[in-house]
Amino acid sequence: MAYKHLYHINSPKDIKNMNIKELQELSAELRTKIIETVSKNGGHLASNLGVVELTIALHKTFDLEQDKIIWDVGHQGYAHKLLTGRRDRFSTLRKKGGISGFINPKESKYDTFLTGHSSTSISAALGIAKTNELNGSQAYTISVIGDGALTGGLAFEGLNNAGEGVKNFIVVLNDNNMSINKNQGSIASYLNNIRSNYFYLNLKTKTVGVLSKVPLLGKPLISFTRAVKNKIKALIYPKTIFENLGFVYLGPVNGHNLKNLMYIFSCAKKMQKPVLVHVKTKKGKGYLPAELEPETYHSYSNNAAQKRTFSSNFGEVILKLAQNDERICTITAAMRDQVGLLEFSKQIPNRFFDVGIAEEHAVTFAAGMASNGFIPVIAIYSTFLQRGFDQLVNDVACSNYHIVLAVDRVGFVGEDGETHQGIFDAAFLSTIPNTTIYAPSSYKEQEQCLTWAINGKGLCVVRYPKGNEHSAADSFFEPNKEYLWLPQPDKDILLVTYGRLFETLVELPERFKKLGINVSILKLIQIHPILDEVLEIADNYRTVIFLEEGIETGSIAQQFGAKLHQMGSKTNFFMRAVQNKFIEQGSIEQQYQQTGLDTASVEQFIKTASLTVVKRKSQEGFKTTKEKVQDLNFEGVN
Repeated sequence: MAYKHLYHINSPKDIKNMNIKELQELSAELRTKIIETVSKNGGHLASNLGVVELTIALHKTFDLEQDKIIWDVGHQGYAHKLLTGRRDRFSTLRKKGGISGFINPKESKYDTFLTGHSSTSISAALGIAKTNELNGSQAYTISVIGDGALTGGLAFEGLNNAGEGVKNFIVVLNDNNMSINKNQGSIASYLNNIRSNYFYLNLKTKTVGVLSKVPLLGKPLISFTRAVKNKIKALIYPKTIFENLGFVYLGPVNGHNLKNLMYIFSCAKKMQKPVLVHVKTKKGKGYLPAELEPETYHSYSNNAAQKRTFSSNFGEVILKLAQNDERICTITAAMRDQVGLLEFSKQIPNRFFDVGIAEEHAVTFAAGMASNGFIPVIAIYSTFLQRGFDQLVNDVACSNYHIVLAVDRVGFVGEDGETHQGIFDAAFLSTIPNTTIYAPSSYKEQEQCLTWAINGKGLCVVRYPKGNEHSAADSFFEPNKEYLWLPQPDKDILLVTYGRLFETLVELPERFKKLGINVSILKLIQIHPILDEVLEIADNYRTVIFLEEGIETGSIAQQFGAKLHQMGSKTNFFMRAVQNKFIEQGSIEQQYQQTGLDTASVEQFIKTASLTVVKRKSQEGFKTTKEKVQDLNFEGVN
């Protein structure tokens, strides 16, 4: 496609003089560019197509050199990126070293606040608006939040606080009747029942405009008209929840009509109170497949669809278990299809609960169910589970309620970047008393772990990665074992790991055997509490190397090393994990390389650790190891 307008836009000011016809043409160009790029790189498609006109209207109406837009979640920011100087780099979307799939202040001054999780924009925007007042600034602060994100408790905490009277603060409610799956709960029903009062808004604003120009009598007439208007409106339109919270409510307005959008934003700018503008949009607008199936096209992958994944396997297993145990219920936070619960929701609908984007509520809701004798299973991505930590501690673990967490997308997740990596859950969950954590690396292990968790006590966690199993992992399955030990004749080196990282290590023993080095593998399936039996195995080796696809501080690796030390072990202990940093977007393979957890890096790390032991020790028992490692190539080792 020949881009008539897009390639002349390098900053928001470049659209200021464009007319409606030109802006409509620009809308079509933005959609084409987004579809072209997402079809190659993957990414969030339907949500971005739905906010094209909304984005243009915001850029046209506000001055982004001083006014600030805070996008909730951030996966609706592609058009914003294209209009703010990132057009030429847009082909690098979600690639290593490229631009993020989310809003990121490191990329642009027009990206005000890092957003990756939902329901945060109102609170963040309110903080900015309050400090603008303290600084004497008249700049506007605009929060753009979806109706799905509005189910999150943090959004209502922000709304409640904002209604106290901050000026130049606007909340744009992007209502597309969707989050990732169809919205659930009374908030969704409430938004569907709000009556359209655009005609009333239009009439009111024009009346104010005319009366304000009448000398002397203008302002009194406006006050009188407002008083009469409020009485009439109270009889016809009940107050919305937003007005009861202190907001001026404007809308709903057609979110794909540029003229109406710019008009309503101009009205909002004139108010002296917090304003909520209700905008109705269509997810996937302008691309028929995404309009017809917005759930399917919420996040598009250019990879061939995988027939079976850990997520789908979880769904099959938990359905089978629930069919034989009426106590089992499943809970999701607006992610039914993604976590594998579609079939469960169809076959056992009375025991399936979608609570919307409300992870904290999901956990305490589950605790309530557990207190009444049921076994709730919460299926949730690792990155979103972080929100429920307080509830896990106080509402579940303190009372030792039995719930099951099916934690999806653990470890590296690839192109979604730093806000979505699943590298923290093993560390923070293992700090909670009465918690058992399992980490399967194959579908058979996943089924076994889920069965253990259902029949267990307290908080039971089954954590598994994005995607499918590795064939090697499946071939090593041993039933009813909480660990897998692949010993070699000599007790030289023991590699300890768990989960998907086993795939990286499984070929290394054969490689080292050719060099005369015996490398054994110990794969933990129950990773917390650490079993005394696996510690005893490790204690028999001269060198133990623990490799973990997770954050280092508080890691299972650190805990393992500490326990070996506490038991007086003389083994040489090394570990490699994520060095307490955030992992940006890229492929999972690139993220393994970045953190030194790919096969080649691990192989070199083993050689380095072996040489370190030789230099550190000169006891008789290490002479054989020294002779073996002398012939190895130690790149980068002093």
